[in-house]
Amino acid sequence: MQFKRQLFFLLSLSLASTQPYFLKGQFWASGLTGNDVPSGQSSFESTIGYIPTISFAKQLTNGQLLDFEWAYRLDRSYSGDSLFSNHEKNHRLWVRYSSEKLEARLGLQKIVFGPSQILRTLSWFDTIDLKDPTNQTDGVEAFRLKWYPTNTLSIWSWAIQNDQDVLSYGGRTELSSSYGEFGFTFHSDPSKTPQQLGQLGIIVSEPHQRFALDIRHDGFIGSWMESAIITSANSNIRITTFGGDFTLPIFNGILIMKEAMYIENKNSDNQSFTALMVMLPLGMIHSVYYISQYNLIEKLSYSYFRWTATYDKFSLNLLLSQSPNRTECSFSPEHIPKTVAGFGTGIQFIFIYNH
Repeated sequence: MQFKRQLFFLLSLSLASTQPYFLKGQFWASGLTGNDVPSGQSSFESTIGYIPTISFAKQLTNGQLLDFEWAYRLDRSYSGDSLFSNHEKNHRLWVRYSSEKLEARLGLQKIVFGPSQILRTLSWFDTIDLKDPTNQTDGVEAFRLKWYPTNTLSIWSWAIQNDQDVLSYGGRTELSSSYGEFGFTFHSDPSKTPQQLGQLGIIVSEPHQRFALDIRHDGFIGSWMESAIITSANSNIRITTFGGDFTLPIFNGILIMKEAMYIENKNSDNQSFTALMVMLPLGMIHSVYYISQYNLIEKLSYSYFRWTATYDKFSLNLLLSQSPNRTECSFSPEHIPKTVAGFGTGIQFIFIYNH
């Protein structure tokens, strides 16, 4: 870790001494209230956060580029007037070399792949949530290499270091053809520390391997499929997601998206989910979203509505949500977040400023 910090420091100094820097950032502030309040907490929660980002880029010969980015995340959340969450940490910290056929990136970065939008089978290394208007995701400490041998083929490989300094590795191949886009993904994780697989709520506590296939076809109706197998000495999990979208030629175009996920778990009950999203743009500034999710086994439903007004540098977002109460959830009490968000009926307003 010390060597990597020194490497980032030397590279950033080298880039800064020869090239201008670029500064950008995202600021957000929100207020939330709900009717399912944790014991001892307020029914009103507020959050304020800021991610400043600085980057340098140096053009090399023959179309080659060397660039560096550092983003730092600061956010605080309050229950009433009491602070209950405070984060100050690196959000991105990477250096990258790229050319026409190759891209190599080292450091804290995001690794995102897969065509599904809501029920994301391949959300292995990210926290992207379509219901979050900030569009932010946590990153991973990794070295990632992308090779583009042709215009239709890309080959990825990566090595990821987790919080316990355990190194996992994997890779992905993406192929584009007249039949659609295909992705083949593999990942091997030797960690013995319990971890959650992406946003699926599945906990794996032993070394395991992940294999996945995803397909997307853009025809009259866009369609996709993601299928993953997670294997270990004592577990075998199969996950499949099917999805499709279509834009109705009404008003400014109404996008309708439908997804279904099936999870077969050797050590627990099978699970099944469906999701529906409807998005309607209202002119150049306003848009509305509706997302509904349903757990077919536990018979729990989630509904989410968002109105967004987007301007050049800022957006206003009003969110209405209806989720199961915390007493209806199957999680053990110690794993249920001590927050109003995500339980019962809630209303939230988020202001986002990008510069």
